[in-house]
Amino acid sequence: MSAAPRTPSKSWTVKVREKGVEALPPERLLPDGQPTYVASWIYVFGVASIASLIVIIGSGCILALKGPAWWHYTGVGHFFNSIHMWSVELFFFAMVVHLWGKYWMAAWRGGRGRVWVTGAITFLIAVPAALTGYVSQQNFDAQWISTQAKDGLNSVGVGAFFNVTNFGQMYSWHILLLPIAVVALVSAHVLLVRRNGVVPPFEIDTKKAAIAAASPDGGGSPPPPSLTSTGAQS
Repeated sequence: MSAAPRTPSKSWTVKVREKGVEALPPERLLPDGQPTYVASWIYVFGVASIASLIVIIGSGCILALKGPAWWHYTGVGHFFNSIHMWSVELFFFAMVVHLWGKYWMAAWRGGRGRVWVTGAITFLIAVPAALTGYVSQQNFDAQWISTQAKDGLNSVGVGAFFNVTNFGQMYSWHILLLPIAVVALVSAHVLLVRRNGVVPPFEIDTKKAAIAAASPDGGGSPPPPSLTSTGAQS
């Protein structure tokens, strides 16, 4: 007698795909609609941070390929250096407003703790990324900033392995290590926002709680259409 056919076990690629779809369903990853409250201006600054980060990376790649002599002594180099600098300024402005706005909105509500943590850590990583950029300019400003920052870093005991007067070390931190960390955290942040949805205003949660308490089935009824969008809820 022949043995009964065995059900083939799932390969690791199938398991990874299934876990990925389970963690990030396509309807949440690429929604065709958003809640109506996303039209508020406070939600714009997260997108502005991402847009300015894209400009930072694009202009920074060009600067890294051409080198200090190009960005200091040519007109086109001055232009891209200015684009890079002002996009950093916009990035920090939008990120600070976004961070404080979400703090006062308690963006960690509804199981969104990791969304908040990844955003806050991104800001903390972006600060040394900006510092290493300033000390990598190869001009008088860079020399002044590095000598002043050196004393502060030495006073807290990190100057031995984070030497702001070492151009090669600062350049590698600025164009490779810290940008990779920022991009990875921003990517994780966006994916978590897609999976958990955009945090609603407090009044929306209050209305939902009141409706749930007043419903006969103890909260089984769906919220009214005014609380959600006409498209797919993210």
